[in-house]
Amino acid sequence: MAAAGAGTDGTVGERGQLINVAYRLLGSLTEAEDAVQEAYARWYALPPDRRREVRAPGAWLTTVTGRICLDVLGSARARRERYVGAWLPEPLPGHGAHPDLADQVVLDESVEMAFLVVLESMTPAERVAFVLHDVFRYPFAEIAAVLDRTPAACKQLASAARRRIDPAPAQAAPIARADTVRRVKEAWQSRDIAALVAVLDPAAVMTADGGGLVGTVLRPVAGGALIAQYMLAVADRAPGMELLECSVNGAPGLVARRAGVVLTVAAFDVADGRVSRIWVVRNPEKLRPWAGWTTASATARRSS
Repeated sequence: MAAAGAGTDGTVGERGQLINVAYRLLGSLTEAEDAVQEAYARWYALPPDRRREVRAPGAWLTTVTGRICLDVLGSARARRERYVGAWLPEPLPGHGAHPDLADQVVLDESVEMAFLVVLESMTPAERVAFVLHDVFRYPFAEIAAVLDRTPAACKQLASAARRRIDPAPAQAAPIARADTVRRVKEAWQSRDIAALVAVLDPAAVMTADGGGLVGTVLRPVAGGALIAQYMLAVADRAPGMELLECSVNGAPGLVARRAGVVLTVAAFDVADGRVSRIWVVRNPEKLRPWAGWTTASATARRSS
């Protein structure tokens, strides 16, 4: 799998790759970092002679990280049955916007919110097989070591996962997506419901995640007009809130902030110049990567 790193035992250079794999498997940077830390702990718990026998430490660490993630995904299913409201992946700020992320996660289409949400529909084994093969191009022979199944069985799992991905209209170019999100921001700030409805697809769906820790809708809101009404109602209840354009998981998004604290992160799907999906994360536990978020590249404007 991943090539050996530059460290004396071949593991130092592997951490970034492992974080990238684990985040896509788990949808949480916090859990990804914990999984990778556990993999390294198991590596250094091996007797020195045993570590020297491992010809590809990177492959060993990837296999162990994948198994840890598989266990986490299995237990997560039970936890999410008790979760209050919808569960969404943990959003990531753009590179350079957070001093501590150190560009750990490569921001590409495989970390956009729409893709991560689809991954949530897969079984743990399907998700591992699909992410390792289709995203990271690992051969099924090596994925078999993670899932403890035959390569043929792993191929079938990835195929089943692929069928869960509905064909979607081509995403707008980044500049067009950013322009559409900017129109949402401007309409929200000016309380212009007609402009907000115009930028939302009539069949748009908004899903919010508060985790039961903050107030938000517990079920998806369907329909552009209803979403617009909800957004304006929120704006009326949030004097002094800043709304800022930013990168969310590598795509144009919005952040709502008060007194320097990020309270809401919104990701968008855009098609034909309109917003078709909105994912709103308000659970403060999922906004930890945004603590200390800088706004050097963002445009801020008071919402009131």
